[in-house]
Amino acid sequence: MKTVSVLGSTGSIGTQALDVISKLGMGVCALAAKSNAVMLAEQAETFKPSVVCIFDESKEPYLHEKLAPMGIKVLCGMEGLCEAACMDEADVVLNSVVGMVGLEPTLAAISCGKDIALANKETLVTGGKLVTELAREKSVAIYPVDSEHSAIFQSLRCGKKSELSKIILTASGGPFYGRTKAELKDVTLSDALKHPTWSMGAKITIDSATLMNKGLELIEAMWLFDVDADDIDIVVHRESVVHSAVEFVDGSVIAQLGVPDMRLPIQYALTYPNRVRSDVKRLSLTDYGTLSFKKPDYETFDCLRACVKAANERTTTAAAIVNAANEATVSLFVDGKIGFLDIGKLVLNSLEHVDTKDVNSLEDVLDADFEARRYVDCAVSTKDNG
Repeated sequence: MKTVSVLGSTGSIGTQALDVISKLGMGVCALAAKSNAVMLAEQAETFKPSVVCIFDESKEPYLHEKLAPMGIKVLCGMEGLCEAACMDEADVVLNSVVGMVGLEPTLAAISCGKDIALANKETLVTGGKLVTELAREKSVAIYPVDSEHSAIFQSLRCGKKSELSKIILTASGGPFYGRTKAELKDVTLSDALKHPTWSMGAKITIDSATLMNKGLELIEAMWLFDVDADDIDIVVHRESVVHSAVEFVDGSVIAQLGVPDMRLPIQYALTYPNRVRSDVKRLSLTDYGTLSFKKPDYETFDCLRACVKAANERTTTAAAIVNAANEATVSLFVDGKIGFLDIGKLVLNSLEHVDTKDVNSLEDVLDADFEARRYVDCAVSTKDNG
């Protein structure tokens, strides 16, 4: 049985991962969360890790009081997150933190020779070149946790990489599928959080509503499977049964299907190359009856268009720019400071207003992230001031 370090343990993926880990009888050596100290303490009491990390340093005293009597070490901040990612006992690090903050602990874990179960797509979106080069150097495996990338990973086992023709990346389409820009002008935060299929955290749910999530997954797939953007087709599949597929050179298409349940790709990432029994609901195709497939609307959803543009500049900071602009604008939308359509507009414009350069170091990525966030702040401030 493997021992796992779980980063982002109090989020949607993290809590489901702990459920899977518990049922598999695996061990947990580290738990890390952004700010939910109460849940983190409860998880620590259940799983008895050696350390916990709270990214919000103001919550450290509470956790220390709760957990020090149990002999659990409390870490905080980015330094603590990286330490939690490099635990000697960890066989694999499951990274499910949200956003750009996930890049540094991924690099730290790989540097320590740890295999990665990756649910933090921003790691590869912003630092794909750095991460993949380091993983090759350290002979570290990266197992995808996103349902779409897990499906591609599983489907690729049916052939050789040299036999791959293209990847078919499926998308639910989010809550606003089929609407025009005019119809999206006045949508609210509550509207954007009503995903038709998946139960996820607020940030990723809004990303699904703007189709930014699918754009990020396009870039992530390029790095995971070493393909170009032109080798990936995005297909809207509302039922979320076909999680993605691959086409081989002979025309055969192999897909992975299942009910929408993240515990399945989480478990596969943790047990690979083996499959073990799970209590995930079995798929009945007759219950669905009909599965639909449509082309995405690139004109309405600016975020998706921005990601495709960034994907065609894969070795530059373009992807880091659109990711940072998106993180900044989603926060502003949640706070009621901008409208829904402003997210895509600002993300797309960030590529025009922030200079790109080749990625050769972590500093290159962090600088691009900073500049993109500054652009968004300036653009919104200028608008507010008339």
